[in-house]
Amino acid sequence: MDRGTPFKLIDTHAHLVSDDWAKYPPRSFGPGLPVPEPTPYTVTAEALIEMMDANQVATACLVQRGHIYGYDNSYILDAATRYPDRFKPVVILDTQDPATPATYREWVRQGRAAGFRMAQSRPWILDTGWISSPIAMQIWEACAEFDTPMTLIVFNNQLPYVLPLVKVIAREYPNLSIILDHAGTHFGASQYEVALAEEAGRPIVMPPPPELGVNATIGIFEDVPNIYFKITEINMERFEKAGVHAADFVRRLADQFGPDRLVWGSDVGQSRLWSYQEKVTMARAAAEQLTEDEARDFLHANAKRIYRFDDLLADRAVERPHQNSTDSGAQSDKAELPYDQVPATRL
Repeated sequence: MDRGTPFKLIDTHAHLVSDDWAKYPPRSFGPGLPVPEPTPYTVTAEALIEMMDANQVATACLVQRGHIYGYDNSYILDAATRYPDRFKPVVILDTQDPATPATYREWVRQGRAAGFRMAQSRPWILDTGWISSPIAMQIWEACAEFDTPMTLIVFNNQLPYVLPLVKVIAREYPNLSIILDHAGTHFGASQYEVALAEEAGRPIVMPPPPELGVNATIGIFEDVPNIYFKITEINMERFEKAGVHAADFVRRLADQFGPDRLVWGSDVGQSRLWSYQEKVTMARAAAEQLTEDEARDFLHANAKRIYRFDDLLADRAVERPHQNSTDSGAQSDKAELPYDQVPATRL
């Protein structure tokens, strides 16, 4: 594929961090967990749009930043309301809260939420309640009822027992699009997970080419067509450290599952080893072994179909100026450092 792709990208995994900590304060990610400190960086809605426009990214899914805002989705919901032609919010709510299914249904009816993300706030606890409790199953039902995609983050230590459960649920809802964050393999382990494993004396060893651990993890989904695989910066971090070419991994997934089951997300606002421009460059490079049509599926068309982004919007050149607001705008005027100027840390 020509690296100068003739289409704009769709970013399915962007995190926002407001520069107004009074209006959008940090929240605990569940009972008994501490309230985090404000981060030394921000990624406002306006800053993200500027980065997107500078790098030929048409639209983005705003994925709730649970480890900053917990279950308070206010900022991504407000941002999507302000810029409905650029953003779709993917919310996180407590899957053990009896009010969550009704809340999510109401948000979807109001046009506020475009997808749900399930995440275990305590990944060191090996359970399945966060994904399959009676209340969690009501959320699956709501997503299927309204045809809003379900996104799952499965941590490395959860892969052996959570992925088979996901297969069971996916077959229960065959028309529901289910997206595995960071592709659902060992190459999706975050820096935080890698650091914890190293400290415990059990380092995570990345599977070698050409199989790359695919069959031992997500291979069970080969005949489950409503499961999709999201490639993000977290994958790129693991590929670089293991000396694996991202394009080899993407080609492997395209061959085994089909290019119509792959999507890309930057993970901006969480992963901070590379700038947004570098993330986009890496995404295009990861598609270099694909045909132009396959690359369009991976970087654009699949996300547009799954999240129902407007056809005209996804192909157009964005030229309108950005409005300023009190909760975002020029980050250099604030005490926080702009996102791309903050050294990366293990989050």
